[in-house]
Amino acid sequence: MTGPVTGTLHHVEIWVPDLARAVTSFGWLLEALGHTEFQRWNTGRSWRLGATYLVLEESPALTSDRHDRCRPGLNHLAFHVQDAHAVEALAAEAPRHGWSLMFPDRHPHAGGEQTYAAYLENTDGFEVELVAAPRT
Repeated sequence: MTGPVTGTLHHVEIWVPDLARAVTSFGWLLEALGHTEFQRWNTGRSWRLGATYLVLEESPALTSDRHDRCRPGLNHLAFHVQDAHAVEALAAEAPRHGWSLMFPDRHPHAGGEQTYAAYLENTDGFEVELVAAPRT
């Protein structure tokens, strides 16, 4: 058995202003994308897919109560999705879990005509992009 490829992501940690809200939005999405809960503690959760995991933590050291994707730092996370049908199914279900569709007037080609994707934003200002695998 071989280990992870050198240079691939080990994990990403995102500080959130409200863990319960983050678990509602990110937890649903990550599990819909095949991640499984990996760790759980009073101020955080993590989900794993393969050798990579994503951490959400409500840290006492936070300096703001909302993420601003237009400031230096994380703009968004982009996830591979099986196909256009899966992108649409996730985008349709997302509002029930705290996400809203961004750029609805340009959906599903807000990233350009070559890309089929949904851009979602949650209540705390975090953006995710769900990108359909290209047709082969």
